Amino acid sequence: MTSAEGLPPETSVGRVALTVADLDDVVAFYEHVVGLVGHERTEERAVLGDGTTPLLELVAAPDRPERARDEAGLFHTAFRVPSREALGAALERIEDHAGLDGVADHDVSEALYLSDPEGNGVEIYRDRPRTEWPEDDRGRVQMATRPLPLESLRSESDGRDRVPEGTDVGHVHLEVSDLDAARSFYVETLGLTLRQEVRGALFVAADDYHHHVGLNTWRGRTAPRRGRGLSWVELLVPDRSSLEAARGRLESAGVAVTDREDGVEFEDQDGITLRLRVVD
Repeated sequence: MTSAEGLPPETSVGRVALTVADLDDVVAFYEHVVGLVGHERTEERAVLGDGTTPLLELVAAPDRPERARDEAGLFHTAFRVPSREALGAALERIEDHAGLDGVADHDVSEALYLSDPEGNGVEIYRDRPRTEWPEDDRGRVQMATRPLPLESLRSESDGRDRVPEGTDVGHVHLEVSDLDAARSFYVETLGLTLRQEVRGALFVAADDYHHHVGLNTWRGRTAPRRGRGLSWVELLVPDRSSLEAARGRLESAGVAVTDREDGVEFEDQDGITLRLRVVD
């Protein structure tokens, strides 16, 4: 299936929501390490973003159980910064206040990996120009994993303690229980396009982006999502007709769709909650 038959090429990732045990601790991490800006805050909820656009919602759920080792759910939320200078600043914040889980040059992007205080995966990355992205003879993107020289990245830091305006959630990477079932849901039903397939993982997008959603089975998750961690992921579509077309595909496949004031909500094959909303 191509995005012409499914979600339109203007589709992008909107907000990601997490449930957490210690709201103060997790908010401090996303503000001081990731560099997000606080937009709203109550005792039970926080919204953070780039100062203009909300990107992350955190909801206190101390009575909810921790995510079990076998649960599907979040692998990482990937915050995309608009420049190498901003990525260099993110590296400095991570080294000053937290610690890296890994780094990579993916040919299409440069990425830093870490975890928040409750074990939710985080990626901060910047894209290379699309003209530099390698593709195979089928037009599929070819992402690799190569060493990323950190000294060069540090030398280009702009020294900011906050992400610049224009930072967004470039993609979300999910852990699923079965790749065939994930392909059926995300590609054949929801209408995303397969951009790359590697051992144990699929990367899908609404256009020719390298991926808006990653899906992997690397850690052998077998149970539906139920504990703390990922609450929902939002995809933004450009108009109401796109949303209604997606609803039709989902309902035709037997997926229960719930109306929301600003869009619709449904679950994938592993109980991961997704939302579709028409972009503001």
